[in-house]
Amino acid sequence: MDLKEKILKLADEYEPYIIDCRRKVHTFAEVAMKENKTHAFILEEAEKLGLPWEEVPTTSVIVKLDTGRPGNVVALRADIDALPLEESETNLAGERTCRSEQPDTCHACGHDAHTAMLLGAMQVLTRMKDELCGTVLFCFEEGEEPNSGVDALLKALEKYHVDYCWAIHVYAELEEGKMCVDPGARMAGAVRIDVTFHGKSGHGSRPDLAANPIFCGANFLNNLCVAFGNQVTAGKTVTLGLTMFHGGDATNVIPDNARIQGTYRFFDMEEGKKCLELTKKVAGNTADMHKCTAEFGPDFIGGPTVTDSACAAIADRVLKEVLPEGTVVSCEPWYAGESFRLWLERYPGVFAFLGIKNEAEGYGAPHHNTKFDLNEKVLKTGAISTVRYAVEMLGMER
Repeated sequence: MDLKEKILKLADEYEPYIIDCRRKVHTFAEVAMKENKTHAFILEEAEKLGLPWEEVPTTSVIVKLDTGRPGNVVALRADIDALPLEESETNLAGERTCRSEQPDTCHACGHDAHTAMLLGAMQVLTRMKDELCGTVLFCFEEGEEPNSGVDALLKALEKYHVDYCWAIHVYAELEEGKMCVDPGARMAGAVRIDVTFHGKSGHGSRPDLAANPIFCGANFLNNLCVAFGNQVTAGKTVTLGLTMFHGGDATNVIPDNARIQGTYRFFDMEEGKKCLELTKKVAGNTADMHKCTAEFGPDFIGGPTVTDSACAAIADRVLKEVLPEGTVVSCEPWYAGESFRLWLERYPGVFAFLGIKNEAEGYGAPHHNTKFDLNEKVLKTGAISTVRYAVEMLGMER
C-alpha cells in the first residue's frame, strides 16, 4: 500500500472518531485558561495511545510521538478554548448536530474542530509510526482568543528544537471542504487604539470655564479619519475600527475624562507601526487644541500571521497528491487576528484555512456569532492534510 492509500484508508477509519471528538469537545465548551475537561480528555486520548505528554500551565498540552529514527521535529497545533457567548438553538438552516452544555459558553469559532482534527491526526500518525522518522509534537493551545496561553506553550517548546509547524483554522467564508495553504500574510496584524483625553470638569451651562474632553474626543475622531485616509500608504490594506467612546454620566456635568478605543488591522507590519504613531500624533495635537491632555494605554502591536513561502509550496504540492482535484484553492486573507503568528515568527510553517461554508445546510454564519456552526463533513479533509504535511516535513532536509 502506497503512502496516499495508507493515509486515506486510515482517515476513513478514524473519521467517526474525529466527529465524536468534536462533539464531545463542543459540549465541554470551556473559556480561556479554564479548559479543564478538554485538557483531561486530550490526556486520556494520549494515554490510550501510550504517548508521553507534557502539561503546560494552565491547560495546554504537548503530546510527543518519537519514531526513534533521525528526522525533523514537526509541531502541529490546535487551539482548544471556547467563547463566552450563548449559543443559538439553530444554525442558519435548522437544528444543530450538537449543542454546548455550558451556559453562556460555546465553540463559536471552530476550536472544537481544530482539537478533533489534531486528535485524529495523532491516531493516524501513531499507526504510521514504523514508517516515519523524526518527532511529531501534538500541541493543544489554551487561551487562543485572548492570546493568554501561547507564550507559556512556546516557552515549553524551546527544548524540542522545532523545525517546522502547522495549524488549520476552519473558515466560514470558504466553501465546504476547500483547503487554502497560500503563502504570505493569512490573518491580520493588529494595533490597539486606547486614548483617554483629560480635560477639566464643569457645569454644562458654563463650558467656557471647563475643558470638555467630549468635544476633544469627537474632534479626534474626525481628525484621525482624515489623517488615516490621507496618510496610509496607497495600496496597503489597513482597516480602522473605532468601537468604544466613553465620557460622562450626567446631562448637566462636563466630565473630566473621555476614552476612545478600537483597533487597526493590517497585513504589513511597517504600516501598522505607522498607524500607531499617527494615532498618537493626532491625539496629542487635538488635545492641545482643546486645552486637554492625551493619555495612551499600553502599546500593543501584533504582526500578521505569515505562512512561509517554501512551506506553502510544499503543502500545496503534497496536499494535491492526497485530496481530490480542485480541493486546494487560493483565497483572500482573513482580517481577524491569530496567536499562531507567534509560532510562525519562530518556526517556518503553514497556517491553513479549511472551508466550512454550505449555506443550504446552515453553515456560513460568521465566526464569533451565535449562529456559527461547524460543518463536520470537512473534518476528515483537515486530518488528511495535517497528516500528509507532517509526513513530508519529518523527512525534509534543513
